[in-house]
Amino acid sequence: MILDGKFKTLKTAALALMLSACTAMPQSQTPEVALNDKVSVQLPSARSLGYSLTASQLIVATWNADESKRSEQLPVQLQVSADKLVLAGFSSWGTRILSLEYQDDQISTELLTGLKGVLPQPEQVLFNLMITLWPSSAWEAPLNKVKWRIIDTENSRAIFNSAGEQVIDIQYSNADKLAGEIRFHHLIDDYTITITTLQRQIAPLTP
Repeated sequence: MILDGKFKTLKTAALALMLSACTAMPQSQTPEVALNDKVSVQLPSARSLGYSLTASQLIVATWNADESKRSEQLPVQLQVSADKLVLAGFSSWGTRILSLEYQDDQISTELLTGLKGVLPQPEQVLFNLMITLWPSSAWEAPLNKVKWRIIDTENSRAIFNSAGEQVIDIQYSNADKLAGEIRFHHLIDDYTITITTLQRQIAPLTP
């Protein structure tokens, strides 16, 4: 995932959004996401999570800017079923500012006009959630296609590029990933994302 400074001007853009009438711009594409400027990976299926999930989460991005640390928050709602995944991101006052639906090998996204280039793309937010929550078995085949690797230990996950260099370090504060804080650190671009699940409902997948 490439942060590209997307969180850096979220508050400024949010103010501009409040002062202007903005409409959503839908887009549809194949389920791929950029790992870097040259490599994209196909996302695992929603079903490969292994269970149905409805969760409220808080994503906090932290990075260095102008010789000081900066951070921004993005509350999200995630719903995963046997055949579909729905993701929505909200402003601090509760307005939906991005959304994504992943079904039938297609991703449809909406990002409020005026926020393109400011917020991360919805599929990049989805990547952060999927690379941290989905089992490594769901990621092995997609990553192998681009010669990347995923290695799990008891409470951590490491992602290596085709040169064998570790790119992403993920730490779990609890063996139950949804019960504790997840810390995602991009070692190349030097930014950190923490994911905290505030509420969750889990159920077996339907046939």
